[in-house]
Amino acid sequence: MNKNYYAIIMAGGIGSRFWPISRTSHPKQFIDILGTGKTLIQNTYDRFLKICPKENIYVVTNEIYTGLVKTQLPDMADDQILTEPVMRNTAPCVAYGCFKIESLNPDAAIVVAPSDHLILDEAAFVTAIEKSLQAAIEKQCLVTLGIKPSRPDTGYGYIQYTDEIINEDFHKVKTFTEKPTVDIAKTFIQSGDFLWNAGIFVWSAKAIVNAFNSYLPEMHEIFAEARPVYNTEDEKAFVHKIYQRCINISIDYGIMEKASNVYVLPSEFGWSDLGTWASIYQLADKDYVGNAVIPSEKVIMYDSSNCMVNVPGEKLVILQGLHDFIVVESNNSLLICPRDQEQNIKQVVADVKSKFGAKYI
Repeated sequence: MNKNYYAIIMAGGIGSRFWPISRTSHPKQFIDILGTGKTLIQNTYDRFLKICPKENIYVVTNEIYTGLVKTQLPDMADDQILTEPVMRNTAPCVAYGCFKIESLNPDAAIVVAPSDHLILDEAAFVTAIEKSLQAAIEKQCLVTLGIKPSRPDTGYGYIQYTDEIINEDFHKVKTFTEKPTVDIAKTFIQSGDFLWNAGIFVWSAKAIVNAFNSYLPEMHEIFAEARPVYNTEDEKAFVHKIYQRCINISIDYGIMEKASNVYVLPSEFGWSDLGTWASIYQLADKDYVGNAVIPSEKVIMYDSSNCMVNVPGEKLVILQGLHDFIVVESNNSLLICPRDQEQNIKQVVADVKSKFGAKYI
């Protein structure tokens, strides 16, 4: 196993679209949301054990989740859990992890990935990441993984690529587009040169530090300032202090959309970002009338179809005459919502917070 390969798992989000199961105190990456026996972050960690040594895997998360990470990933040493004092989007969290690794090993190649995605074909995923790490070292480029789209989905960002190729498989990126309308998504699919943006990145430590210097120089300065304290007992306190100065910006917008050395690897490994209940419904086992029930021990359904039901295992639930609904209960909260209106859940969470305070969020 290559000692220069590293992984950074981003695990700071609160997963509000999965309320009420996902809470600020216990968000979706720490939940076995598919009923597999492992939480999403545990599955992500296990995947990276196939790519790099366990001591080379880092988790960046909000400070309040340190205990959850330690409980769910007991093999991780304290200095592998990098904590953020505030939420500042993905660019600062990537900078922190990459600058720390670069100060430890200037020859490092790093894969950065979210903690809460589903990968069905792990062998294909491992192959794609290893190829990308190799290309990133050889060409000193920034690599992103693009998923071959199966439908004109409006929930994903899109990457357009050109015919310019390096290392046989990596296409130069032409444009990034945030979540498009249905009509625009359809034209993307028809044109054949667009991929879904999986939010998985691969680069050498040197290349990404240089990119911060070029495109986010103030952030580069902030994390370069911490070089004397990385991998010492002063690191956490120092980083927590300087983190407050970081702007709130994503790595996509801050660097990937601006850099000239960005390449995409078209990939197929059964990927889903598990961003909504609809994505869980799509992947879950269903009965003959389309109901997905997790867990299913004590749920009885009469004249009901195409429902997504997720309730506590010990609760007896009877549903009658319900079609195309999401029914979710957790933490003293019950959500019943038409499946085609789940985009309102974020607004529901905001309304609950303003009416009842953070207790239910």
